Amino acid sequence: MANQAVKNTLFVWEGKNKTGQTVKGMQNAPSEAVIRALLRRQGINPTAIKKQTGKAARNRKQKIRPVDIAIFSRQLATMIGAGVPLVQALDIVARGNDNMAMRELILSIRSSIEGGSSLSEALAGHPAQFDDLFVNLVGAGERSGALETLLDKIATYKEKAEAIKAKVRKALTYPSVVTLVAFVVTGILLYFVVPQFEGLFSSFGADLPAFTRMVVNLSKFVQAWWWLILGGIGGIVAVIRYFNRTSANFRRGRDRLLLRLPIIGKILHKASLARFTRTLSTMFAAGVPLVEAMESVAGATGNIVFQEAVMKMREQVATGQQLHLAMQDRIDLFPNMAVQMIAIGEESGSLDDMSAKVAEFYEAEVDNMVDNLSTLLEPMIMAILGILVGGLVTAMYLPIFQMGNVI
Repeated sequence: MANQAVKNTLFVWEGKNKTGQTVKGMQNAPSEAVIRALLRRQGINPTAIKKQTGKAARNRKQKIRPVDIAIFSRQLATMIGAGVPLVQALDIVARGNDNMAMRELILSIRSSIEGGSSLSEALAGHPAQFDDLFVNLVGAGERSGALETLLDKIATYKEKAEAIKAKVRKALTYPSVVTLVAFVVTGILLYFVVPQFEGLFSSFGADLPAFTRMVVNLSKFVQAWWWLILGGIGGIVAVIRYFNRTSANFRRGRDRLLLRLPIIGKILHKASLARFTRTLSTMFAAGVPLVEAMESVAGATGNIVFQEAVMKMREQVATGQQLHLAMQDRIDLFPNMAVQMIAIGEESGSLDDMSAKVAEFYEAEVDNMVDNLSTLLEPMIMAILGILVGGLVTAMYLPIFQMGNVI
């Protein structure tokens, strides 16, 4: 019982800070006493603490999406650029946010800053929403006095990254949905439609065509073992999800296989290249040392094959080797055009600009390939569905077409 997880509750609090100003916020905690202790540690004297229940508490469960973080970065950059103090800017952004979870997150960050933390330290306390890349960039902005510029760069980076993810999802979702629809339509025909014809066939008094017999037998199998088929599919999905979470070898094999797929593999490859160069450009422009930046760059590629390659490149760069030479050793992942552009950037001292240009090139490539994929798949999908449905219908009507011979 001692190890049982303690359930957190959302509390809304109000209090006075060290300067006597009234501050408000929200916080998850097991009890009101924990909230009081947390606030006092931050130099806030709580005057009212209330448990949040009902609709407001349910609204808090709205998911915080990456686009919410991008908007938050853009709004905060605008506020700071207008000369609004950081704590006040956070308060304004929080009050104007309709997402209760996002509002709670921003107010929690504000409370940490009022307690003496820097913005990067406050963000680091929420790793689920602000990754190392985000925190490192904000820290670089604080050190250089260019927080507004860095927040603006982060917002642009997040927007570009989400646009690429959306394109990749579109490329993967379209064929997946069509495959699912084809499977469902085939299942409905085999389970409900074919048995209706089977009773008619039994009155013919003649052998059924081989194709029709095959479809009828398949229909009987589906009717008898539908639960096993669905259970097997569910089991396969569950096993894949389990190993996807727990096994690095499985994820490595999955990502390697995805990169080798026709058409889809090229889209995923170019998307990883776009993320690699976009992150590299953003980190380098922020003044983050290349070796330090490479770790964040590796995590941003979205593919474990690329991630491991970038980490090995990081080791080479740490020993003094130039980045483009490290990339050249992995020409299967990094095309010659990308390597040459990075080489020019290193030689001219404009690695951030050259990386940004490479990112723009590959982002445009992904856009074009996804659009072309949709155009290419539409007739292919119609053909596949036509063959499946048309084949089943033909199998059912073959005995009727041959009825004249039987008579």
